[in-house]
Amino acid sequence: MTRLVTWNINSIRARLHHVDHFVETHNPDILCFQETKVTDNEFPTKSLTKLGFEHYVFSGQKSYNGVAIFSRQPIETLESPLWCGRDDKRHVAVKLENGAELHNFYIPAGGDIPDPEQNDKFEHKLNFMSEVRDWFKERKADDNRFILVGDLNVAPLESDVWSHKQLLKVVSHTPIETALMQEMMDAHDWVDAMRHFIPEPEPIYSWWSYRARDWRKSNKGRRLDHVWVTPALKDTLKAMQIDLEARDREKPSDHAPVIVDFDF
Repeated sequence: MTRLVTWNINSIRARLHHVDHFVETHNPDILCFQETKVTDNEFPTKSLTKLGFEHYVFSGQKSYNGVAIFSRQPIETLESPLWCGRDDKRHVAVKLENGAELHNFYIPAGGDIPDPEQNDKFEHKLNFMSEVRDWFKERKADDNRFILVGDLNVAPLESDVWSHKQLLKVVSHTPIETALMQEMMDAHDWVDAMRHFIPEPEPIYSWWSYRARDWRKSNKGRRLDHVWVTPALKDTLKAMQIDLEARDREKPSDHAPVIVDFDF
């Protein structure tokens, strides 16, 4: 069994103690982080290798973005495209020992105004998603063994948000974003691993705003974090959980870790 985790950590250095606790309590094999918010030369590599994650790749910058993969198993680093012509540290990819490709993404959040003509951040988000869609579509093959994880910053389904009606004009759940995410999924016949285990209409959330005094009580969540697999890996999916306890810890990330178990 291989336990894979995707987690927008919202500053890896600020939350290393959270990572320590998570590894101790959940025993993951592969950790995929987003929003590491640290340059490569300052990445706290030793803290992760001490936990047994001796194989890794990361791509980061100061204060913003940044992605990383840490594995107990050997991995081979793969080359990433220059998405939207920007080197803004939003994608790393590796090949696992079993030959499967693992892609870790941090898709742009998109700002506050859901109009690409008024908001260049939203335009960047849509362009980024379109490029990801097209790139995987060009590589499509029936026997591809791909895993795509990360903070994709879109809650695509009505049951992925606390209020579909109230969030229709809020970035992350607007019709243009959810339609584009469906195009991304269709481009490679991706299987939504989280919904494989918890089908609609049961709600699934992985992110809760810091603004809520009691995030559990208000439960105004969104599912922004995702794990997708190509059809060739669907039968390897064995279990999924969201670690809500991590969101309860002192000064947590606003995202909870998503855990998926594979039997390769």
